[in-house]
Amino acid sequence: MCGIVGIVGTGPVNQRIYDALTVLQHRGQDAAGIITADQGEMCVRKGQGLVRDVFQQHHMLELRGNAGIGHVRYPTAGRDNASEAQPFYVNAPYGICLAHNGNLTNATELAEVLIREDRRHLNTESDSEVLLNVLASELQRVGTPRITPADIFAAASAVYRRCRGGYAVVAMVIGHGVLGFRDPNGIRPLVLGINRTRRGDEYMLASENVALNMLGFEPVRDVAPGEAVFIDEHGRLHAQQCVATVRHTPCIFEYVYFARPDSIIDNISVYRARMRMGERLAEKIRRTYPDRDIDVVIPIPDTSRTSALQMAQILGIKYREGFNKNRYIGRTFIMPGQEMREKSVRRKLNAIDLEFRGKNVLLVDDSIVRGTTSAQIIELAREAGARKVYFASAAPPVRFPNVYGIDMPAASELVAAGRTEEEVARQIGADWLVYQDLSDLVAACQHDDAKIVEFDTSCFSGEYVTGDITPEYLARLELARSDEAKARRRTGSLKVAGAA
Repeated sequence: MCGIVGIVGTGPVNQRIYDALTVLQHRGQDAAGIITADQGEMCVRKGQGLVRDVFQQHHMLELRGNAGIGHVRYPTAGRDNASEAQPFYVNAPYGICLAHNGNLTNATELAEVLIREDRRHLNTESDSEVLLNVLASELQRVGTPRITPADIFAAASAVYRRCRGGYAVVAMVIGHGVLGFRDPNGIRPLVLGINRTRRGDEYMLASENVALNMLGFEPVRDVAPGEAVFIDEHGRLHAQQCVATVRHTPCIFEYVYFARPDSIIDNISVYRARMRMGERLAEKIRRTYPDRDIDVVIPIPDTSRTSALQMAQILGIKYREGFNKNRYIGRTFIMPGQEMREKSVRRKLNAIDLEFRGKNVLLVDDSIVRGTTSAQIIELAREAGARKVYFASAAPPVRFPNVYGIDMPAASELVAAGRTEEEVARQIGADWLVYQDLSDLVAACQHDDAKIVEFDTSCFSGEYVTGDITPEYLARLELARSDEAKARRRTGSLKVAGAA
């Protein structure tokens, strides 16, 4: 999962892209990058680390121009070298740069074709570079000094024909404008905004509308699945549906974990969805544990707070903040490598003993993925004096790999894969464990005005909405992207195709 942004403005966009990336920092902490265009010249700065660390004042001064794109990276492939920081760039044709959120499921096959038939060179193992070169190869067919919106949309249509998976993209053609498009299933989010100024209209594309709101852009709408939008260098908006929407199935894990609670994705409030998750999970606890002896409900900060508060109100149980969070430690779920995730838990959370001592506590988290973080948190609660520790997950059991850009690639690393709920409870050390039912999660995320009837729930259900995921593909994915494979790759002993 990554965060992307693109702006075509009437004045310099460097500071605004930087500010947008800080708002989207929760979507990726591995690397950050910005490319701007100034009178046909490309200005670029990217590197490993948080936004605030990658960009210093002298870098910002060098990012000149009224159009640009930016990216914060979360590495699903476990690659942690600077060469895979985005945006990527190719100089032909025209000069194109691209930032990508998601994962191409046919990246390996596309790379082979690009090298063999399109005669293009790939410098990294990222599927984002593959996607960029597919777009460049299609624009190469135009063959004229200037491209038109029709040329852009023809190239985007060809990208749709060639690329499979879940993806949201912003790309800039130097001296021409900024392009944005979204996969035909709408798995990954992308929203369009406008800012009306005295000098003309400015447009912005971003992964979440909170980035637009912070910069004073008014959200226009979500980019439709299979749609491409192009803002030319004069600030004129062009849009075209390039491929029919097969099934609009946004990723449900955006609402569970990734998106900020103040975001609205596909007209669904993330905050309200999490409230409804808490309501439905509380009702399940009432049914499943009628003689519950819970003294206090405690959220595991920060994502589960909304659900936990709603659960406490419905159950009629005290809600308390039992963990103090060090906000200078990143989100453990999106850290590359299990060893780093494990070391971060105790650095990130400290239990407040008074809220645990002698009590039966219900800990609430947004989800349980590998289980090691949950086990350490439960251990913290017991060390703080909890008599019993119960655990509630606002999401169903994660039993299947995610192939659309979330770091859940190896079923063998998922604690719920092949285990019952009782076995998972023993594995993480909980006295009992309750998961959200998948039907309740879907109902919590649905909203009458959103017109979304189904979601990508593949990590819970094993049903892959793109229809191209085979057992052989999943086996190759696990071989390439397990924590063991990542560890080997960091030592340089394994080379595989990656994703962003």
